[in-house]
Amino acid sequence: MEGIEALGFETPSPIQAKAIPVVLKGKDIIASAQTGTGKTAAFLLPIIHKIITGKQQNKVRALIIVPTRELAIQIDQMLEGISYFSPISSVAVYGGSDGKLFEKEKHALSSGAEIIISTPGRLKVHLGMDNVDFSNLEFLVLDEADRMLDMGFYEDIVKITSYLPKRRQNLLFSATMPNKIRDLARKILHKPVEINISLSQPAEKVKHSAYILFNNQKTNLTAFLLSELNFQSVLIFCSTKVSTKQLARELKQRKLPAEEIHSDLEQSQREAVLNAFKARNLNILVATDIMSRGIDVEDIDLVINYDVPHDGEDYIHRIGRTARAASEGMAFTFVNEDEQSKFHRIERLVGKEIPKEILPEFLGDAPEYKPKNPTKRHHSRKKRYYGQKKGGKPYRGKNKRHQ
Repeated sequence: MEGIEALGFETPSPIQAKAIPVVLKGKDIIASAQTGTGKTAAFLLPIIHKIITGKQQNKVRALIIVPTRELAIQIDQMLEGISYFSPISSVAVYGGSDGKLFEKEKHALSSGAEIIISTPGRLKVHLGMDNVDFSNLEFLVLDEADRMLDMGFYEDIVKITSYLPKRRQNLLFSATMPNKIRDLARKILHKPVEINISLSQPAEKVKHSAYILFNNQKTNLTAFLLSELNFQSVLIFCSTKVSTKQLARELKQRKLPAEEIHSDLEQSQREAVLNAFKARNLNILVATDIMSRGIDVEDIDLVINYDVPHDGEDYIHRIGRTARAASEGMAFTFVNEDEQSKFHRIERLVGKEIPKEILPEFLGDAPEYKPKNPTKRHHSRKKRYYGQKKGGKPYRGKNKRHQ
């Protein structure tokens, strides 16, 4: 509970609300839930709970199989955050040619990390070398199962499950449910509860769009928008504590009324900043991702995603902080070259292309929006940036907005 509180989680997402009680009852699950719906915590939280409330032993208790090393690392990082105050050990096991990494994985597997997050190919190698003992395994999670089958891992998964105890709890998550997933479910699941979750959509009154830009243009664009548009209540999300501190410091140097909120501050300091923001004594609040779910403030005029959110659910949650009740609001997301693929995944999750704004001319050229493996090409069209008249000069003066 301390870990959950530290991460700022207050309200479960739909997949968490439906899945957690079922997992706690010990039942198998087959869940249709896309990346970005909060499904990682939906299986991590109940598994952690059952491990720490059960008999303590230095044995492998849970195996989470994922299609890519990136997802393995991401889940392991979330697990570290949630279980920070708990006696849980874990290891991410994925492919690569680094001999030192392989030895580190071997040591963690043999010494009994309680939760293993692994790609199928790498795990097969360790199993073939007898590096891991699954005799005490209680939980098997297959995450993004449809993607694993698309990548040709069906036989690997079946082979891995042959090493596992027959009596175990199985949790299968997949964005789609083709026949191959049903076949796999019949092989490894026992009387599963079926859960289907569709991603929520942004509020209709939120005008949300994105700026495609280079990373070194983000701070200047932030300062420009805050100076020219003159909103009364602005919430800015950054991905790290370092970038949160740097941006807040830069905005203060430019005489903009900004404060920061992140986990390095004492609880009393965070409360003081948040109360000032709620009371409109503070106009601009710069926050880390980790604090995003713990900030509940009404009547925010503008949300800026200084960095692209990690998933679609976070994106919708954040921009939903504006346009509450009968009011309207705006949300901008800054997308640098490295974040384009992540942002494109969010577009696919919300089911439409998010409008792109053109950078103010003084910031210079912007990169083309060309995410890797897009489902369709995005043709660049010249658009006006908010706060710009047709003649090209920005609005000046208080509270004037682009319509």
